[in-house]
Amino acid sequence: MNRTDDRLLPVLLICAQAVVWPGAALVRGAVPPASALLLAALVVSVVTAALVLRRVRPVATLVVVAAACALGAGPLPAGATAVLGTAGVALALFTVGTERHAFTAVLCVVALAAWQLLQDINLHGLSDRNGLDLVLTAVLYAGTCGAGLLVRRRSRARQAAEQLLKRAESERHRLPAAERRRMERELHDVSAHHLTAVVVTAGAALGLREHRPEMAQEALEFAVEAGREVTRALGAVRAPAPPREDLPSPEERLRDLVAGFRRLDQQVDCEIDPLPDGTVADAAYGIVREALTNVARHAPGAHTRVRVGYGDTRTDVVVTSAAPPAGAVAYGAGLGGGRGQGFLRSRAREAGGTLTTGPTAEGGWEVRAVLPGRTAGPVERCVPRSHRLAQLTVAVGLVVQPLLPALVIRAQDASSGTRVSAGVLFALLAAAQAIALLWLRRAPRAAHGVLLGLAPLWPVAMATGEYTGPVILPPALSLLATCAALAADAARTAAGPSPAARRPRVSLPARPFRPRSFLPIAAVAAHAAAASAAVLDHGTTVPVWVVAASATGAACLAVGAARWAGALRGRGDRADWGARDERLAAFTEEAVRDAWAERRRIAAGLESTVLSRTADMVAEAEAGRLDVTAERAREALAAMRALLDAVRDGENGPELRPQPTLQALDLLGQQLRATGRDIEIRLTDRVPERLPTAVDLAAYHAAETVLAASGEESAVLELDAEDGTLTLTATGVPRAADPVVRERLTMRVSALGGTLTTGPQGAVRLRLPLALAPDNPHIPDNEERER
Repeated sequence: MNRTDDRLLPVLLICAQAVVWPGAALVRGAVPPASALLLAALVVSVVTAALVLRRVRPVATLVVVAAACALGAGPLPAGATAVLGTAGVALALFTVGTERHAFTAVLCVVALAAWQLLQDINLHGLSDRNGLDLVLTAVLYAGTCGAGLLVRRRSRARQAAEQLLKRAESERHRLPAAERRRMERELHDVSAHHLTAVVVTAGAALGLREHRPEMAQEALEFAVEAGREVTRALGAVRAPAPPREDLPSPEERLRDLVAGFRRLDQQVDCEIDPLPDGTVADAAYGIVREALTNVARHAPGAHTRVRVGYGDTRTDVVVTSAAPPAGAVAYGAGLGGGRGQGFLRSRAREAGGTLTTGPTAEGGWEVRAVLPGRTAGPVERCVPRSHRLAQLTVAVGLVVQPLLPALVIRAQDASSGTRVSAGVLFALLAAAQAIALLWLRRAPRAAHGVLLGLAPLWPVAMATGEYTGPVILPPALSLLATCAALAADAARTAAGPSPAARRPRVSLPARPFRPRSFLPIAAVAAHAAAASAAVLDHGTTVPVWVVAASATGAACLAVGAARWAGALRGRGDRADWGARDERLAAFTEEAVRDAWAERRRIAAGLESTVLSRTADMVAEAEAGRLDVTAERAREALAAMRALLDAVRDGENGPELRPQPTLQALDLLGQQLRATGRDIEIRLTDRVPERLPTAVDLAAYHAAETVLAASGEESAVLELDAEDGTLTLTATGVPRAADPVVRERLTMRVSALGGTLTTGPQGAVRLRLPLALAPDNPHIPDNEERER
């Protein structure tokens, strides 16, 4: 919201308050005194100013609004602060829920409700009033705070989805470039180590042929051996990249970087967690490298500590250097261009994080970056326990402060009776319901049981406290809490498992607990019985069966509406998750296709130029023609260099891009891991290197669909071949049984006569026959393999 929106609601509250008082009094012909109008204007100005700044200091705004309304309630007539004291405080509580942690929001609600309850007890004792207005006020506060927390949670989920999509899109452009750099590096190694050596050796042997004739035979044998090694190495370049355990991991790269600075006589300690390949790892490496370079320039010999922590929601990169030792000379102080800090911040910003730099209390320097973690969620600062303890202490101090009620409430004689009012009993029941709702997500069975068990206690509290207010209101409050729990349960059931959760949430088991049938029926029965008992105990002339039928019908309508609203929200969440997954799948598909096109383009150049000339070189060497062998080696080296130039230029491939096959699974794994997925792909030795085209394409697309359905759970995909059948087994795919995912997989395997089975705990297995009928209409030709 912008500032105009922040000012709009306080202005509307002022208008509503003016209508209630003094507007209503003026309509009746009663003109308030000038002193009352002046005091009311003062209270309104303070409350309005605080509410305008509610997003900047939400907790302070809540305290100011509550205190101003309480102080003004004493000398002002009844209703003078009614709107500001309820809706104004509720708006401040809503802002606390949206802008602060759940602990702070719940603490504010509890402290405010407890303060009002103790204030009422201090004035009227335990037995003078029904006190239902306090319960209704507390319900209003809890409802607005809960709505604020819900808005905050949904906003954070939306931000996490946006950051994940942004991260996936950046990785989509990074993967083809990374594949191009990998092949360029390996091609350079082949040309530098093998072909160049053949040219040099053959040239030396030709030059010394008259004096050392044995070198010619040695050069020919070396050319044959080197040519075969070049063919093998180039075949490895065309094959999938090595698995990640064969490549230096980001952790190993960072440790090698630290070791390099240690060789420069820098004292560097490091604590580095394992990181997945991707934008975050590249940003962390660049930040650490730049920070250590600055230490070597400006504080040579200073003790430096590097810490890289990778977690679920954030990645912390901290480089802290102490003050340089006495007498140290910074020879590189003037070598920098002054743009290092800007580059550091841009690296962190491009990765979706933030970076701060500054001096330490000991005279050193610290670079601290907060980058996205495993789930790519929005970065949020951790609140220390001391801060929580301070919040709790302040809240308790405000609640039990004995002077505040005496300042804001007119002095009245408190009742000396011993009977506990219904309001106190209602407050205890409402508090128990609130606690049950707070535990609904972690212990759903116990929470639902507590809510249903508390329903019959409301008529008992009415009778014990001799309640004289509206008879249907207390049972309605009890039903409201149960409906909220049922709506939340329906939303989770309709939405299914959230793809943003790394660990499966505790939910109601479908078969033994039967939440869709048992819970609504039990809720209707419990609350209908409670409402009927309350009405009959209060006394009525309506027949018992009419009371029971009316209570049952009203409970059915309330429970049904709650279930419908929850299911509607759950389906909306599911649709949002589905749209996000579709976009992620599209980004992944584009990235793998572009990288695969780069690999195939370079492989085609190898096959048409370098490999053919290398084969000619080997043939000439085996025939004993050394001069022709040297010429063929020079031609192969020139072709390799021309291919390297084409790779560096990044020439676009053909318009029709080849569809990925199982040889592109390494690219798929790199892209998924770079976007925060924990993916492991295994191929056994029994999987043939060459598969039928239809099986190769179908197996890759099935693997792509299965891994995309894994969400952010740890997933393992294993491919094996036995008895003429290719088997894909995946574990850790909780949404494999989803109808959309199952339909896609079934379409892939059924076209080839394969089978699909799903097991418990996200297990799925696909079987594809390796031997296909020649007239199978689903076998694509070469043109269909390109798009």
